[in-house]
Amino acid sequence: MDADVVVAGAGPTGLMLACELRLAGVDVVVAERLAEPTGESRAGGIHSRTLEVLDQRGILDRFLAEGELQPVGHFAGLYLEFDESESRHPYPLMILQSTIERLLEEWAAELGVRVLRSAEVGGLRQDEDGVTVELDRPEAGPATLRARYLVGCDGGRSTVRKLAGIDFPGTEATMTALIGDVELPELTEDYVWVRRTPVGDYSAIAFEPGWFRVITSEFDRVAGRDDAVTFEQLRESLVRVAGTDFGMRNPRWVSRFSDAARQAAEYRRGRVLLAGDAAHIHFPAGGQGLNMGVQDAVNLGWKLASVVRGRAPESLLDTYHAERHPVAARVLHNTRAQSALVRPGPQTDALREVFGSLMVSDDVNQYLRHLLNALDIRYPVDGDHPLEGRRVPDADLKTAEGIIGVHELLHAGRPVLLDLHGSPEVAAVAGGWAGRVDLVEARGEDDHWTVPAIGEVPAPAALLIRPDGHVAWAADEGGAGGTDALRTALTTWCGPAAHG
Repeated sequence: MDADVVVAGAGPTGLMLACELRLAGVDVVVAERLAEPTGESRAGGIHSRTLEVLDQRGILDRFLAEGELQPVGHFAGLYLEFDESESRHPYPLMILQSTIERLLEEWAAELGVRVLRSAEVGGLRQDEDGVTVELDRPEAGPATLRARYLVGCDGGRSTVRKLAGIDFPGTEATMTALIGDVELPELTEDYVWVRRTPVGDYSAIAFEPGWFRVITSEFDRVAGRDDAVTFEQLRESLVRVAGTDFGMRNPRWVSRFSDAARQAAEYRRGRVLLAGDAAHIHFPAGGQGLNMGVQDAVNLGWKLASVVRGRAPESLLDTYHAERHPVAARVLHNTRAQSALVRPGPQTDALREVFGSLMVSDDVNQYLRHLLNALDIRYPVDGDHPLEGRRVPDADLKTAEGIIGVHELLHAGRPVLLDLHGSPEVAAVAGGWAGRVDLVEARGEDDHWTVPAIGEVPAPAALLIRPDGHVAWAADEGGAGGTDALRTALTTWCGPAAHG
């Protein structure tokens, strides 16, 4: 084998997945078709759950140092408020995709990830033992890599998805949007959020002195997927929508997107898996796509590593589709709704007015912000404890080394069995998974933990936290969730015990 895993695509999803695999000791190669990073702005924000994921790995400060926290967000251009009690990182971070990719690639280099550039997947063949990946390398000539698994993180037009024969059903485009990095010398504002006009809408966000990321949307035009995109088209579109081009000049990059929404019918076929835009595309309302891709990677990485290293059965990989496919389906659903809410016309104006008045309600505001920040996601796990299946709150813990947050326990990307009441029974069960699961004894600082979409729940006595930060098992003192259930959870998510 040339590698345990080949990851196709060095965008945020592919890089995050590669880093997760390397943390677990897996030999991984990233094949990227581009010779160099583009430097294009593209996506522009990180939501709460992704910020937590980065914090779980101990690298969040790198991103906070280069972005700007925003105290408000929006749903279809209607303002949302965030709740500081729900997360240690409640606010979105404005940061360009190009910066995110640079920071992740730096982390990947530190971990020893191999990145092959100018290397595009041109073919693949699966068998019982692995995948043969054919690479087209214009500068170095064709190459072949042999790996146990291949993960397609190669975007909405994924070659890996097509070669694997995985269907990509969904809805066609009904509008056209243009995006570009340009100078707007006549625009006096630094930020123009979604501004609707009788023709469509536009936004302009300054990302460095003098430079803006401009987006225009027109709902009476549907461009072909392969039509050329030019700076002049963007300029003319801004004139039609905004009535002026604000002196637009010096384009760095221009592209197009639409409200087409598609999702892979299966996230795994044999030894080929999909993540990020290769698995789902949608109208980029609310900046959910990049975040969902990174969260795909964190869900898949530890599972794939466990299977590769022989610590868990291959059936563990089936939980990746079971958990992440519904999450993407929810995002496609809410972005279709947002696409409808930004269309021009008096009927939509009336709908937005009604919708906006409903958003004054705390319950409505909470529901919509959870669609964006994903803090309420609950995976289907056995057990009925309110924490099970949900991401673990970053509660303060008292340890021998001092006060730390729960998420600090996940820096190594390993499962954590957290014992808050010093239970001999928990320690005895943990012995069967010594070396695979970190047993941590601590004391909680709070009697109750805040769980998004639920509220406060009593602090648990013990809990098993998966490497992605979701709770696999939890128990209250003298209550539900005994050691038999713990053994079952450990076997399900960490493989059979080494003894007993």
